[in-house]
Amino acid sequence: MKNIGVLHVITDTTLQSRFTHAELAELAIKGGADTVQFRQKQGTTRELVAIAQQMQAVCTRDNVPLIVNDRADIALAVGAAGAHFGQDDMPVSIGRQILSSKAILGASARTEEKILEAISEGADYIGFGPIYGTSSKADAEAAKGLGRLRRMCDIAACPVIAIGGISLQNAGEVIRAGAHGIAVISAVCAHAEPDVATQELLSEIQGAK
Repeated sequence: MKNIGVLHVITDTTLQSRFTHAELAELAIKGGADTVQFRQKQGTTRELVAIAQQMQAVCTRDNVPLIVNDRADIALAVGAAGAHFGQDDMPVSIGRQILSSKAILGASARTEEKILEAISEGADYIGFGPIYGTSSKADAEAAKGLGRLRRMCDIAACPVIAIGGISLQNAGEVIRAGAHGIAVISAVCAHAEPDVATQELLSEIQGAK
C-alpha cells in the first residue's frame, strides 16, 4: 500500500510572492507537511522543470514525496514521487504509462462517475472538493459540503484528500467526515508563517483522527 499523506501543501506563487515554491516546500515540511504538491499553470517547460528540481531537492532531503500537478513529464524529469491530474488534465491511465507503478497518482474529478473512473484507471488517491468556498481558484465550482464528502469517502476504494476552503477552523470536521487527509493552498501559502500554519493544521488533523 502506498503511503498517502494526510497533509498535502500545494505551493503557490500567485497568491503570495514572499516565498518561492522551494522555500514554501521547505517551510511546509518544517511544519510537518507529509506531501508537497507543485502546481503552476504558467511558465515554459524548462522553467517548470527548474522549479521542480529545486523542490525535489528539498523534498528528497527530508524524505517527503513531491507530487507534480498535471505534468507527468515534469514529474518524470525530476524524479518526483508522483503526479496529480484534474478532470481536464491527462487521463490517469496515460499518466500511469509514463510514470512507474511505484509512482503516487492522484486524481480530482467533478462527478462521482468520473471519480470512480479515475480509481479504476489506477488513481492511488482522490482529491475531492471544493468542500467550502475557495478563492484560490478563479473557476472553482460551488462548495460540495461535508455531506457529499462523506458519501465520496464511503464509495471511493482509496484515500480521499479533501480540498477547497479548508482552514484551521474546519480541518477537524473534514477529517471527522471521513477524509483521509486535506490539501491546502492559501491556509499555508498566504499565512504570515507558513511553517506555523502547517504545524497547527497537522495537530488539528491528528486530534480529529
